Amino acid sequence: MNKKPNILLIYTGGTIGMIRDFKTGALKAFDFKNLLEKIPELQLLDCNIDTVSFNEPIDSSNMKPEYWVQMAEIIEDNYTLFDGFVILHGSDTMSYSASALSFMLENLAKPVIFTGSQLPIGDLRTDAKENLITSIQIASKQENHKPLIKEVCLYFEYKLYRGNRTTKINAEHFQAFASLNYPDLAESGVHLKINKEYLFRSSLNKNLIVRKNLDSNIAIIKIFPGISPQVFQSIFNIKNLKAVIIETYGAGNCTTEAWFINLITQTIKKGIHIINITQCSGGSVIMGHYETSRELIKAGVISGKDITTEAAIAKTMYLLGQNISGKSFKTIYETSLRGEIT
Repeated sequence: MNKKPNILLIYTGGTIGMIRDFKTGALKAFDFKNLLEKIPELQLLDCNIDTVSFNEPIDSSNMKPEYWVQMAEIIEDNYTLFDGFVILHGSDTMSYSASALSFMLENLAKPVIFTGSQLPIGDLRTDAKENLITSIQIASKQENHKPLIKEVCLYFEYKLYRGNRTTKINAEHFQAFASLNYPDLAESGVHLKINKEYLFRSSLNKNLIVRKNLDSNIAIIKIFPGISPQVFQSIFNIKNLKAVIIETYGAGNCTTEAWFINLITQTIKKGIHIINITQCSGGSVIMGHYETSRELIKAGVISGKDITTEAAIAKTMYLLGQNISGKSFKTIYETSLRGEIT
């Protein structure tokens, strides 16, 4: 007789964990210990579900690296006991958290599925139940008695995405997320279709390593026509700054004015990493494709290729936390570690 998969539900906070008091109309925290009573459909799933919650659930707008470490430690402490993990999280910073954990959980061989909702779990038109039920179902999927999914994912509104490829694109629609540079990993309809060819394949027979050192001494600049030298100078002179992510135009293009190129060159010589990512929703940085980005190559700017802003921030914090030397940092950054770049 096959053993049912064990799934751990981790509640960090967010709308999905709220329920409306219909007398007052106010939202209050939902007790996930009574989950099966409130959502009896979960009993139809062919898995065992246990729950754990942050001692003080947070609004995802207050997300920070310390909470990423807390999530990672819950998974680390329970890794041998469970076959999959579902993290309930507010949607606003979900892509950041999914990206961060994708780097922190090295040699991951089990599913970690982030999900949430736009409406509270008790509302009449809520998307919370479907997101929650399907996320647990996906996390419990096995092949030859081993987890089918072996990466950090995000499930929302009938689609499963690679977590570090996602961006929140809408604050009002149920279809709140998109993965514009990588195909969907699964789609939920009448049947649950898993696109196996797009799943991440982790290293075999290696133990989970949890990387908890994250360095947040970074900044991000979105360039725009007319941006002044003073903006760059003030940011580049921040004390203890170690890396700057610059969101450039199109395929990685930016101004070629002497002041800009000189500032970039001087900053890199000081040991501060500069990463070039596109401010477009989809597409990739291709430095050197246009004349306007060739000077950046000469200066030693790192190409973020088709990485999302969320993943770029998480990857930068992660690599800085590993104390990687300057030249190696650039090489590793431009390499796909968890399927975050093509």
